[in-house]
Amino acid sequence: MTTHSAHLFSISTGSPEPIYRQLVEQVKRLVAAGQMAPGDGMPSVRELAQALALNPMTVSKAYSLLEMEGVLARRRGLGMEVAARAGGGKSALERAELLRPTLERAAVEARQLELDPDTVVSLFIHILKEQA
Repeated sequence: MTTHSAHLFSISTGSPEPIYRQLVEQVKRLVAAGQMAPGDGMPSVRELAQALALNPMTVSKAYSLLEMEGVLARRRGLGMEVAARAGGGKSALERAELLRPTLERAAVEARQLELDPDTVVSLFIHILKEQA
């Protein structure tokens, strides 16, 4: 069992998306991509809240939602871990759907900036290759 540290997560305070929702989506993406596996421990609410300078209630809300959705499971006395059946075997299409909300927000911003689709797509490809 691996315990993941808070450095895996990043919060955008300028985003219109609520912080707890950002955490939920990040955990789902990490699990779907196999970067977090069933049985992996999560940072404690306090640890993650301190690392990201968040209110512990925000982290707790995200963890509770993830638990209700079956992504995380509570280990008595040990905190949260990635659930046994979480994300296992998701297809590329299912994983790509997790990216949709982020891309929709980027599309809105691109339209607001009056950028043409070819420019946006080429920038996205460039960023993907930079991060590899």
